Parts: sequence; structure tokens; C-alpha cells
Amino acid sequence: MARLLYSLLLYLLTPLILLRLTWRARRQTAYGQHLGERFAFYGARGGKDDTMLIWVHAVSVGETRAAQPLIEALRARWPAARILLTGMTPTGRAAGAEVYGNDVIQAYLPYDLPGAVGRFLDHFSPAFGILMETEIWPNLLAACAARDIPVGLANARLSARSARGYGRFAPLTRPAFARLRAVAAQTAADGERLAALGAKTVEVCGNLKFDVQPSPERLQLGAHWRQTLAGRTVWLAASTREGEEALLLDAWQRVSSTALLVLVPRHPQRFAEVAGLLSARGLRFRHRSEGLPTAETQVWLGDSMGEMAAYYALADLAFIGGSLLPLGGQNLIEAAACGCPVLVGPHTFNFLTATEDAIAAGAARRAADASALVAQALELLQDDAALGAMRHGASAFAAAHRGATARTVDVIARRLAQAGR
Repeated sequence: MARLLYSLLLYLLTPLILLRLTWRARRQTAYGQHLGERFAFYGARGGKDDTMLIWVHAVSVGETRAAQPLIEALRARWPAARILLTGMTPTGRAAGAEVYGNDVIQAYLPYDLPGAVGRFLDHFSPAFGILMETEIWPNLLAACAARDIPVGLANARLSARSARGYGRFAPLTRPAFARLRAVAAQTAADGERLAALGAKTVEVCGNLKFDVQPSPERLQLGAHWRQTLAGRTVWLAASTREGEEALLLDAWQRVSSTALLVLVPRHPQRFAEVAGLLSARGLRFRHRSEGLPTAETQVWLGDSMGEMAAYYALADLAFIGGSLLPLGGQNLIEAAACGCPVLVGPHTFNFLTATEDAIAAGAARRAADASALVAQALELLQDDAALGAMRHGASAFAAAHRGATARTVDVIARRLAQAGR
């Protein structure tokens, strides 16, 4: 009954969903593309009908990039299989094209409408499915169970706040969690919360993002930028969210510094908004798309996609966005893999274990607010020894946590691939 009511609500909301897609397409035209796939209307499937197909779902950019070592390992384990990579956002799809090219099939996962998920599964007929992190769709999981398609969670994480949210809808969510054939959790705490919500087969495998290696080309690009800047001090505000840029700029403009601030908003649709904010404050800034900063540039606005490793390679120090306001923070693992010291704000509940481990390893430090963050950044940027120790801590932290991919593939082989035969 709970799933029936949920489905009826989704059908009632469908016109509003279409209106939201139309509105978003005005700002980001890619949202207007592949609309049929949102409801599981696809073209002809390529390849042979009897070819094994492994389905991996990565909702957006972060999950798509985190899936890279897993997809590479799946292809090594099942070389004859084809990989279907589904997502929900144009930026995630673009990241998939950049990372995997034509080596995977890409499509949007349809909305969780009973008819749509049925068409999706009938069209692609995956041998088994892997959902990245915490993508729980009741109708999708019920349809997979009805067709005996095993599905698991990989790189699964669940904050205490999200667990409470799922718990409020237990009649709907508990059967969905119970239908998962395998759960590869990032941490023991994640595993305990997932099990409490109904997941039956949970194993702790670690975080796949530690196994994502920075692109050598991006690292070389960052090194080239550093050479061009001829020794100028650089601090990076990475993956900033709405409201954080104003707080940072307020604090930064109250101090006197010749350091270059590299500002990279999390979402590309906000590039123009942040540029307007910089203009209104009278700051001398330049877009990454316009070229390299000049000696007069105070802020370099990172309006590019797929270059975060280059920004980390350029920076002496990075702030990880989403943590100044109660948004849960973004992941600092990529920064650590690039050997970049990190500052975070007070709100890191989405990546609490990784953040606390990084702080304990000396790779990161926490600031209470924007003023404290800027003060700490300026202090560190003048202390080569402290920054050197943090760089060493970052590299050691990243290296110590690798290996999740092999453990996750072992879980998939035992609990999904064998069941899907």
C-alpha cells in the first residue's frame, strides 16, 4: 500500500517534474536533451542481445567519477560484458563521456514510475545492477526483484540525518532496502545505519574515491599554471555552494593579501551568478575560460568542468565547499590524492568519517566560520613548514585508505554475479 501511494504521488507530480526540466533547460540547455529517456523511451540497443550487460547507476558527477576504478575493475573481471552507465544529470552524463568515452553505454535512469522502470529493465536486461552510494528507488528495486535481477549498493554511505529521513517512511523504504542483494558500505557506521533500515547483507569495503587516481594530464596542467604564475601564492575555494561565496569574499576583503583566490563553484549553472557577485564587489577577476590570471587578477573564476585535479595541483591550500553552511560538505579525498592541504568549515556531516580521518592524519584543519577560515588560510600560506607537513599528511592519508575497489568487486562477484547467472 505504501508503494502504491508513492507511485500515485509520483504520477501526480509528473507535470511539475516536466515543468522543472523545462525551467532548468532555459539555464542549462542539456536538460532539454534525451527527455524520452527520463521515461524509459530509448533507441535500439547496440551490441548482441546475448552479451552480458552490467548496469552501474551513478546519479551525478561525483558518483560518476567515483565509479571509475570500479568500472575498470568490472571490465577486467568480466571482459566480455558491456557496461551500462546510468545517471540523472547532464553534468554527470558529460563526466561519463569524458571519463569513459564510447567504452560504456550511457543513458538516463528513468523516474521511479512503475511503467518506466519496467520498460528500462525490459530494454536493457542487465545481468545485475550496482547503485552508487545511496540511491534507493522503491519501484525500481521492486521491479528488479520481480525479474530476478540482483541489485546492490556500492560505496554506500548514509549520514545519521539521512537515516532519520528514510526511517520516517519505513513502510516504503524498509522493503526497498531489504531487496538489495549486497551492500558494500564505506564505513562501519554507514553499514550499521543501512542495516537498521532493512539492508540484509552489508559488508564494509571502504571508499572507492580513494582508488580514483588524479589524471596525469590534469596534474601537469596544474603544474604548468604554477610555473606561469611565477611563485604567486594561491589558495583555492573548491566546490563552493550558494551563499558561501559571499561569506568567503566578505571575510577575504576585510584582510590585505596578495594571494590569488581561485574560486570554483560546485554547480556550473552558478558560474554567471558568481561572476556577477565578483563584479558587484569591484574585484578584479578573470574567467578560466578566458585564459590564465594576470598579475592584477585578484580572483580566478574556475568556470571549467573536469579540471579539479589541476586546480588542486595549482593551489598551495584548498577550502572544501559545502561546509561553511549546513550543507554537509563536499569530499576532500580528491584534494588529498593530489597532495593538497585542506581547510573545511564546521558542517561536514555528509563526509564525516573521511573528514575526521583527514584531520587526524594532519591533512586537513577545521575552521568555525568564514572569518576564522580566511585567517587560518593566510596564516598557513605564510608557513612553509606547516604546509609541507599537511601535504605529507594528505598523501599519506590518501595512500592508507586505498583498496576499496578490490573488496567491492569481491562482494559483487559473490553476491550479485553468481545470483544473476
